[in-house]
Amino acid sequence: MGDLALLLGGFGDALTPANLAFAAIGVVLGTAVGVLPGIGPAMTVALLLPLTYALEPTSALIMFAGIYYGGMYGGSTTAILLNTPGESSSVVTALEGNEMARRGRAAQALSTAAIGSFVAGTIGSVLLVAAAPLMVGLAVNLSEGDYFALMVLALLAVTAVLGSSRVRGFASLFTGLAIGLVGLDAISGQARLTFGVLQLIDGIDIVVVAVAIFAVGEALWVASRMRRTAVEVIPVGRPWMGREDWKRSWGPWLRGTAFGFPFGAVPAGGAELPTFLSYVTERKLSKHPEEFGHGAIEGVAGPEAANNASAAGTLVPTLALGIPTNATAAVLLAALISYGFQPGPLLFEREPDLVWALIASLFIGNALLLVLNLPLAPVWAKLLRIPRPYLYAGILFFATLGAYAANLQTFDLWLLLAFGVLGFVMRRFGLPVLPLIIGVIIGPLAEERLRTALTISRGDWTGLVADPFSVAVYVVVALVVTFPLYRRLLPARLRARSTVDVAHSDPQPEEAHR
Repeated sequence: MGDLALLLGGFGDALTPANLAFAAIGVVLGTAVGVLPGIGPAMTVALLLPLTYALEPTSALIMFAGIYYGGMYGGSTTAILLNTPGESSSVVTALEGNEMARRGRAAQALSTAAIGSFVAGTIGSVLLVAAAPLMVGLAVNLSEGDYFALMVLALLAVTAVLGSSRVRGFASLFTGLAIGLVGLDAISGQARLTFGVLQLIDGIDIVVVAVAIFAVGEALWVASRMRRTAVEVIPVGRPWMGREDWKRSWGPWLRGTAFGFPFGAVPAGGAELPTFLSYVTERKLSKHPEEFGHGAIEGVAGPEAANNASAAGTLVPTLALGIPTNATAAVLLAALISYGFQPGPLLFEREPDLVWALIASLFIGNALLLVLNLPLAPVWAKLLRIPRPYLYAGILFFATLGAYAANLQTFDLWLLLAFGVLGFVMRRFGLPVLPLIIGVIIGPLAEERLRTALTISRGDWTGLVADPFSVAVYVVVALVVTFPLYRRLLPARLRARSTVDVAHSDPQPEEAHR
């Protein structure tokens, strides 16, 4: 009952006219940027973060949550209409959604995506209300060594599952960790990696890094591969679902939710894997398997539900443990830090009004998404006609303004340019950007936990594995690191074993002759 009372209080804060307006603005902005390929919710939150310092933290975070959910839905629009996912989590939606659009069923595809997002987002928010306090209760009993183990798991797991090369992932991670070390050492007071530049004594602002990597890097990358021809957008029509569409969609909505939330709640879960699992499951369970590959509505309903349920699940470790599992959650965590809040389990005790208003705003944002996106789907489709040069010129303008507004220092503009070029180079050579951002945010926190744990144990490294919880986490870390190697060696062993079995089972030519 205590959590329910807090949630009701959160609704009271979130339903004020001002916060309701910010939620609506966030949903609209998130959907709009989700529609535009290459501009995701992480970039939008990073761009707006410096411009929201004058707002109340609750209002700013409610708007950011709306952007997050809106971006998750908006990515499905461009995936369905253009076969170009606006978000990586919408890749699976494009498989069947674009085929439905080509067959004149774009309205039904967009409709099942919108309703599925609402259903999964609402159920995911309910699960968030139930799961977050439980995780907080667990987290308050963890030691400094346990926290360090969890952060190591988050760093390695996020790095291991992203990109086609683990070497590139770890290169990105170590780059982020190095950026996080810049500035004065918190204990010794010694300058680290400042190279004699006084402006780096206080470290590098995470806002500048996020804006540069996501916005400037993406703008430079798109400019280098600019297409000057106009894109062809499939007409949408009026989104509406028939009785048969409803009958074939409700099951995938629920199953997609069951896939998405748990994967979002664990480190490195993300939305890509549950959307794929949802698609495979619906293909096996469907009574119309022949339609898959040609526009099956189940192939849109299930993955979109998994996508939005994963978004709710992501907020569990972000709010309860202070550990983000995707890019947007990382930027939201940076927003909490920039407002002076300490992420983690104590956030629920010290700032309950902020946390529960944010959670309540998720329910409101889901309802707004459904109300706005069903009638406005044709409008979002028209956004795809904006010329890319105008679009990214505006992004660079707001990125520059936001980076300067963070600290009002010209030096930050040079950092913005340098990290923007770094973001472009990373995209050019296939390095994932999320491990870098995670490293910049979690790296200093992990260092603090490590040094505190060693101080408590008087320098004894066994203090890091003194509890069964930390031992279990390190076992998982070992599995994460060694599993890809084992997966590569296993087929070779199986082939070698099958060759030996065949050699023993086949008779020799002389024996066969006898």
